[in-house]
Amino acid sequence: MTRILKVFYLILFICSVNLPSAKSQINSSEIDALIARALDSFAVAGVAVAIVKDGKIVHEKGYGVKSIDTKTPVNASTNFGIASNSKAFTCSALAMLVEDGKLTWTDKVVQHIPEFTMYNPYVQQNFTIEDLLTHRSGLSLGMGDLMFFPDGSDFTIDDIISSFQHFKPVSAFRTKWDYDNLLYLVAGEIIKRVSGMSYETFIETRIFKPLGMDHSYSSYNYIKDHSNTAVPHLNEGKTITTVRPEQWDPEKINGAAGGIYSNVHDLAQWMLVQLNHGKYGENLDKELFSLASQNAMWTIHTVQQANKNPRYNSHFAGYGLGWQLTDAKGNMVVSHTGGLIGMLSKTLLIPDLNLGIVVLTNTYLDGAGVFSAVSQTIADSYMGLETFDWVATYTNTLKNKNTEAQAVVDVVWQTVKTNKTVPVKPEHYLGTYADAWFGKIDIYLKNNKLWFKSQRSPKLTGELFYYKANTFVCKWSDSYMVDADAFVMFSLDENGLAQSIKMKGISPAIDFSFDFQDLDLQRIPNQQETRTHH
Repeated sequence: MTRILKVFYLILFICSVNLPSAKSQINSSEIDALIARALDSFAVAGVAVAIVKDGKIVHEKGYGVKSIDTKTPVNASTNFGIASNSKAFTCSALAMLVEDGKLTWTDKVVQHIPEFTMYNPYVQQNFTIEDLLTHRSGLSLGMGDLMFFPDGSDFTIDDIISSFQHFKPVSAFRTKWDYDNLLYLVAGEIIKRVSGMSYETFIETRIFKPLGMDHSYSSYNYIKDHSNTAVPHLNEGKTITTVRPEQWDPEKINGAAGGIYSNVHDLAQWMLVQLNHGKYGENLDKELFSLASQNAMWTIHTVQQANKNPRYNSHFAGYGLGWQLTDAKGNMVVSHTGGLIGMLSKTLLIPDLNLGIVVLTNTYLDGAGVFSAVSQTIADSYMGLETFDWVATYTNTLKNKNTEAQAVVDVVWQTVKTNKTVPVKPEHYLGTYADAWFGKIDIYLKNNKLWFKSQRSPKLTGELFYYKANTFVCKWSDSYMVDADAFVMFSLDENGLAQSIKMKGISPAIDFSFDFQDLDLQRIPNQQETRTHH
């Protein structure tokens, strides 16, 4: 649902080359030219950009198309999925409840959700609301995301709340950064229980309405008129295709980790209230949240490595509450990215310059290059830095990363082709297997071929191809599953019968929310009969 792409950050560690000096503030015609070049360099259908400076919107515009099928142009009010940029809204909602006296940041989660579980009693009893928001739980990157990614599963928020007891930590509690989505869903449930209204209703009534974000939605499901909604796309090289949007039923799972759809016009209002320390209105006479709350959200809670690029002379980096925090050339920088399949975005604030930038795109994966190059170029210009060709740099890096990843995948499928004639006894693998948090999967025969299917997440269905030893490769049937084909590794007993399954993605480019490696699938006894599906 809501995911970070590693490429977002790779370039920041590249030392730039000095080129002729940039103007201190990029103008609209230069932004138009920048984005035209980005659209020419990357395979992206549409982009929207807004900039706020010194309390005013100085640029808001759409570029490209909402859909390559309709060719309808993007405008400043076109809605995109903002994915993990939603996390800052979730934290602001909690800050408002703190100010309402309904909770505190250090409240234990079990005070509000008694049935909340964790992987050991101490962590369970001491896990705070802050811990839900700061990616320091001790769990691995994206652990458990398979419960709601891909969409279409039958998991509910109750399943998620009870799942953490089954996860195995990879680090000590509160000692290491590992990005997490599920815990934000728990935070969304706290908002519901404390406020008496759903997460979605709270966001729309307490945040969107006061700020005049009249064309934003807390869930894709609530958009009735899609005439100005961007269609998600995928790119493979320069080829772009449309793809169905990711959808989650807010009655089952809230959108606190990444469910909001918005546009750059409305998000300009969001950036302004952030830069005005919670104040809004014509005379800044209204308050969404206090300066104290903003300070809590803009304080590092989980430390990360600072950018080593001498261009920015950064000294610190970390995660606050719903925001990434760092410094660049003596300026505090507050940002976040967001990624859905076909929707990639970035929000970047430089409070010391009273500057905010938001870039929304509707293509995966090249949208990451566009939002990175565009936001970085604009920010650099306002910081008075020498120009640097971020478009070319991100273009080359994405190309190289994709080429390297594809080379790994090609070797795997070549091995499959080479071993195509190796005799396999399907009956040794057939059966139903179960994982403590993910539930049951079936290994069955379809047209005399082995297939994999999750009982609770039906889009995780695909044919198994023999690889080598006791390992197969699952090729998912749904084309939506980008770079997500996975090894399915069986462990056998002394008679050669499969007893358990471990999995992992085959591509280095796999999104971390496909956390196949966290599954521990054990055969259910008395399930060794042949299963045949037609």
